Amino acid sequence: MKQITIDPITRLEGHGKIEIFLDDAGDVDNVYFQVPELRGFEKFCEGRPVEELSQIVTKICGVCPGCHHMASGKAIDAVFGVEPPPTAKKLRELFYMAHFIHSHTAHFYALAAPDFVVGPTAAKAQRNILGVINKVGVKTGTEVIRQRRMAQEIQAMLGGHQTHVVMNMPGGVRKGITEEQREDIEKRALGFIEFGQFSLQLFEDVVLENKEYVDLILNGPYSLNLHSMGLVDENNHVNFYDGKVRVVDTEGNEHCKYKSEDYREFVEERVEPWSYLKFPFLKKIGWKGFVEGIDSGVYHATPLSRLNAADGMATPLAQQEYEKMYGVLGGKPVHATLAMHWARLIELLYSAERMYELITDKEITGKELRTPITKIPKEGIGIVEAQRGTLTHHYFTDERGIVTKANIIVGTTNNNAAICMSLKKAAQGLIKKGIVVTDGILNMIEMAFRAYDPCFSCATHSLPGEMPMIVNIREKDGTLIRSLQRK
Repeated sequence: MKQITIDPITRLEGHGKIEIFLDDAGDVDNVYFQVPELRGFEKFCEGRPVEELSQIVTKICGVCPGCHHMASGKAIDAVFGVEPPPTAKKLRELFYMAHFIHSHTAHFYALAAPDFVVGPTAAKAQRNILGVINKVGVKTGTEVIRQRRMAQEIQAMLGGHQTHVVMNMPGGVRKGITEEQREDIEKRALGFIEFGQFSLQLFEDVVLENKEYVDLILNGPYSLNLHSMGLVDENNHVNFYDGKVRVVDTEGNEHCKYKSEDYREFVEERVEPWSYLKFPFLKKIGWKGFVEGIDSGVYHATPLSRLNAADGMATPLAQQEYEKMYGVLGGKPVHATLAMHWARLIELLYSAERMYELITDKEITGKELRTPITKIPKEGIGIVEAQRGTLTHHYFTDERGIVTKANIIVGTTNNNAAICMSLKKAAQGLIKKGIVVTDGILNMIEMAFRAYDPCFSCATHSLPGEMPMIVNIREKDGTLIRSLQRK
């Protein structure tokens, strides 16, 4: 049996490799997606005062610290049984919209766009942000960097720092904003809306006007028929910060909708001995293995799945783009993996519109920023939509508020089984008997995981017994001489 290894995989947060095993005929027999790192952040949380966690968990990842800060803040509110005042909640969501804008901009232009703007089989040296700038022009590239920087500056303004966020505290936030700051953010929000529209137009010009790309999205080896998960408001519209988790099946029918405190009734996690990532599944269906279809317990939690799970967008321009996407792709739900990039840009526009709504709300400069704590701490759960999928923080404390146990299910963990399945399906569709496996083909296999915008720094929580160690000794040309393994 022949083995093809992609190591390291590229343009992602964290580290990983793909092992492709071919049968004697040269077809793909199996694919293993492995992440050779362990963070295990839940153990770091134990023994700490629960009110410290919203700052500690931002260290999980330098790309999505705001997601963990917000989920943690909500979980801590629940631990103390306290509801933040309206101004505090709106400031939190305002920060979060800036966080989505900076992250979605970074992913599309720096991580995803090289595959579309430069080309999936272009030379490896060109498939990067510099290659994108070379195609779209320095002026556009400069504007992308400027927009991302401005979103980061808003996060620093509201959160104390764009990465090491200190905004949240039990029952509210540490500080408000001035009228001068409000006016500054309002101007930036209008610019973000224009940038979101520009990005969608760029996607249309480069991708949708290219028949080869559209065919790749609709008819290539990039589809997975799974359930879709996402947070929705009271109107079943997409909401990143607050609402209920909704899951629709492969045909778009509601499977369940639940509050954060009820997540254990609907989601369960399992482990496999070959991965540090857990494999969540829908509990009421059960684990049926790595299989597709309405009877499978595997689900997606991505920008596309959020749109699949919702009945629409909560802002007008994003709603127009939502309707356009489903019109082009044949209606809801869409199971085309590469359409996640389109959905991500629709969310970018939504985040900008929602930011404008929040910053023009008269309560945003209110002075009531925190609700006093009066209850003894206990158990608390907080759920938000991270850029990479539904994010759950669950804390247990003693009567002094010291954390005794923590469980964190991140977006990439929710998508772990789906990523494995997408990679196998892409490899089986692209590698056949007699085909010369080029670097371009291997990159097209990587495109299957890249659509999920995975973050493995966040996701590696499972420790399957003693930590294994494998040492491969190779010749300078890469030929394997000997492999040593600690059992």
